[in-house]
Amino acid sequence: MRTVRWLIGLIIIAAFMYGNFFIYTGNIYFKLVNILLLAALFVLYRVIVGPTAADRIVAVDILGVLIIGLLALLGMYFQQSFFMDIGLIWALLSFIASLAFAKILEGRSLDD
Repeated sequence: MRTVRWLIGLIIIAAFMYGNFFIYTGNIYFKLVNILLLAALFVLYRVIVGPTAADRIVAVDILGVLIIGLLALLGMYFQQSFFMDIGLIWALLSFIASLAFAKILEGRSLDD
């Protein structure tokens, strides 16, 4: 069953990449945004279905990294620096949230 899921996922990713790079004729920024959104879709699946709480926490952290990448691409496309500022703030908050989730997962309170 696991091999079938991997094979289906590989076929979906290959079809998406082919369509994104060879059929879609948009700007390269939009192609990269499409890749980030597909990766975010897979990460959201791991957040929802993740077998353990640690898997969910790691998936939320990866989702934060994908959002930072999306903000960087938007900043380059629109040539506005405030997207980079938002990305920096998001990275700092994501780091603090990861520490808080790790403490909660360990069973300690946030006051320790």
